[in-house]
Amino acid sequence: MNIHEYQAKELLAKFGVPVPAGYAALSVEEAVEASKKLPGPLYVVKAQIHAGGRGKGKFKELGPDAKGGVRLARTAEEVRAAAADMLGNTLVTVQTGDAGKQVNRLYVTDGVDIAHEFYLALLVDRVTGRVAFVVSTEGGMDIETVAHDTPEKIHTFDVDPATGFMPHHGRAVANALGLTGDLAKQAQRLAGKVYDTFLGTDAAQIEINPLAVTDDGKLMVLDAKVGFDSNASFRHKDLLDLRDETEEDPQELEASKYDLAYIKLDGNIGCMVNGAGLAMATMDIIKLNGEFPANFLDVGGGANKEKVTAAFKIILSDPAVKGILVNIFGGIMRCDIIAEGIVAAAKEVNLSVPLVVRLEGTNVDKGKEILANSGLAIVPANDLGDAAKKIVAEVRKAA
Repeated sequence: MNIHEYQAKELLAKFGVPVPAGYAALSVEEAVEASKKLPGPLYVVKAQIHAGGRGKGKFKELGPDAKGGVRLARTAEEVRAAAADMLGNTLVTVQTGDAGKQVNRLYVTDGVDIAHEFYLALLVDRVTGRVAFVVSTEGGMDIETVAHDTPEKIHTFDVDPATGFMPHHGRAVANALGLTGDLAKQAQRLAGKVYDTFLGTDAAQIEINPLAVTDDGKLMVLDAKVGFDSNASFRHKDLLDLRDETEEDPQELEASKYDLAYIKLDGNIGCMVNGAGLAMATMDIIKLNGEFPANFLDVGGGANKEKVTAAFKIILSDPAVKGILVNIFGGIMRCDIIAEGIVAAAKEVNLSVPLVVRLEGTNVDKGKEILANSGLAIVPANDLGDAAKKIVAEVRKAA
């Protein structure tokens, strides 16, 4: 689960991380009132969407010469003009794709004079299984570009969970940023508090870009992106209140209601599989046969008829889907349950695209019998290779 920048900063501030004063706004008037609460004389008006690159982005409804989703303002009227430009319009960035995202809320913050910008992130290192720091002197830039062009400017280290964050970790951050004296002490304190935030919220990622040194010698978080481990959400009911469902893909949102692992992709063949490894193999073999998967969907090992029906309907709600491949290896999952769900969903949505089903495992004969007697144009497959060839052929024949 991801949250907006203003929510991320409020969360970091609760753990003692220094951030500029700021207020969220859902309307132009709220943005103006927010600026009046700030000392000024410089304000920053920032579009709030779940995507990076907002400052360099462009609004679809405005001309190509219009400013992006992060703007400076020096008066309440300039704040009003910026807010009027942004709210309700579609911001396209390098991370949104051509469709862009509609801006429904803003963040008005106090402007600061920046002397230098840095990059600081915490994430889970999947190799070591530890929380890792990623630190760079190249703040304000795309970290991917820095990693590609000047990888020597990125410093990483992880924290042993047995000891937790120690003073030497703080010194490592300060050294990587080239800070000395009081700024080095500030960096050490800030790094420790960000680490506390990471553990205290079961975060999956905290990215601070930029982490800035102000002209008056203060280290401050000017932008932050925070994502959480959804598997730990039961421990953080308060964080669930921060979820903005308007920022999420409709199909992925619907899937989450049924505890389905669903990710929308750009292809034309929908996939329904039980097991993440089998799902990956299914997507690979579709591509090997010349087409592309439209989604990753794992119904899990304990799905019931209702869950399978929901999964099938979610796949079919994607207009890009021109055919469906169901690949089930029934261990805990019974093939007859899958078959009943497929038949129920296909009849309910009036299936109009080719459907290939490969079943193997527990109650496979009963499952195949249910499909055969359904009266639906379901194409059976003997194995995964056979299934992939058949769905690709059916989709191309229907094109």
